[in-house]
Amino acid sequence: MLAERVLPLSGIHNFRDYGGYDVEGGGKLRSGMLWRSAHHQDATPTDLGAVDALGIETIVDLRGDDERAAHPCKRSDGFSARVLFADGNTAGLAPHLQAAKGTIDNETARARMIDTYAGMPYRPVLVATLRLYLAALAEYDAPSLVHCVAGKDRTGFAVAIVHRLLGVHEDDLMHDYLLTNSAGKIEERIAQGGDVIRARYNADIPDDAIRTLMSVNPIFLEAALATVRRDHGDIATYAETVLNFTPEMRDAIVDKLVVY
Repeated sequence: MLAERVLPLSGIHNFRDYGGYDVEGGGKLRSGMLWRSAHHQDATPTDLGAVDALGIETIVDLRGDDERAAHPCKRSDGFSARVLFADGNTAGLAPHLQAAKGTIDNETARARMIDTYAGMPYRPVLVATLRLYLAALAEYDAPSLVHCVAGKDRTGFAVAIVHRLLGVHEDDLMHDYLLTNSAGKIEERIAQGGDVIRARYNADIPDDAIRTLMSVNPIFLEAALATVRRDHGDIATYAETVLNFTPEMRDAIVDKLVVY
């Protein structure tokens, strides 16, 4: 099942299909329509050709202006997809970098990741981009891709929101989130992330803390969802109140992405 979801690329980590799951009330999300990944700065020409072959027409970049400028995504010569993003900076920090903040041990890394996720539902750039993402899913009947830096934290939250709005069971929602820990070249991804974190803070951070920062954990996503439930009761109400999501938008997305 994992091999069927993951696109094995050399320079783009965690590239996978998050469709194909059963939804409440019957039906299943279409495969080949909903893609997620890390950034594409290190994409090879072969990678770019493989991405082009998917027919993706909309790319949603959850990163801020500063992150996109520092790590621009590579595109093929024939690239023609629309790229959606929200204006605004994020201090240049992906959640795993924000949580690091210098020399830390594994317990501190875990606690900071939980805290970072707990605030994720209200991060201004993320909220603004999620609004664009949901609107695009409602408008365009073609494959789309959502990504951030590592394709695990902000992207994981975005995918969880889409999954739940379309009726994917919470067990499957969490299963898809956790595939980050086994999708593609996970050990290479953790090692690369560790090099970046240690260099940024000039700190001797232990390997277990690096693994915590560069992986996903059910308690991380649950911290974000707990914030949503605390303030809004459920994801549907959060989406309506914060993300400007309407019943009409949901109907439009279901028509495009759910098969019976």
